[in-house]
Amino acid sequence: MKAELVDHTKVIDESGNTIELILWKLPEPTKDRPHGYKYSLVYISDGERVIGYDNSEGKGDHIHIRGKERSYKFTDVRKLIQDFYNEIERFRRGEL
Repeated sequence: MKAELVDHTKVIDESGNTIELILWKLPEPTKDRPHGYKYSLVYISDGERVIGYDNSEGKGDHIHIRGKERSYKFTDVRKLIQDFYNEIERFRRGEL
């Protein structure tokens, strides 16, 4: 059984920045993805990734903010997306 694409959304916001979300449901949990999801969420401003949430192979759940990386505690998809959009709002307010 293959991974199932749950969502792929790509939009250009009012400032011309790109927001893209890709979320896959895996057939079964893995060591790197015990919650059973593979994801990549990115916010690109002026051609540069300023915010990224992903769980690439071997790294587990983590966040990229302006070139710095830190771990992320995945609880569920709804919270993941909410946290991502909260970071975008922080960036827009100049807090990042």
